[in-house]
Amino acid sequence: MNTSPDSYNVAADELRQFIERIEQLDAEKRDLAEQQKEVMAEAKGRGYDTKVMRKVIALRKRKPDEIAEEEAIMDMYKSALGMS
Repeated sequence: MNTSPDSYNVAADELRQFIERIEQLDAEKRDLAEQQKEVMAEAKGRGYDTKVMRKVIALRKRKPDEIAEEEAIMDMYKSALGMS
């Protein structure tokens, strides 16, 4: 590997660019998280149950087959415990 002073400068510049990009992405993630909090606070202020909203959001990310299987198992367990 070439270890001349110029190659260190190139590697340092490239490394700095990667780090700055990651730092920018971290800042964007913080901004998005803050915006999500604001939306949830607005929904809560209008009377929506944000805990249930979060569950619905999580369900929407999943495949219908996975949800159906989990619900079937849940129903079976609840029935076994006399809860349904």
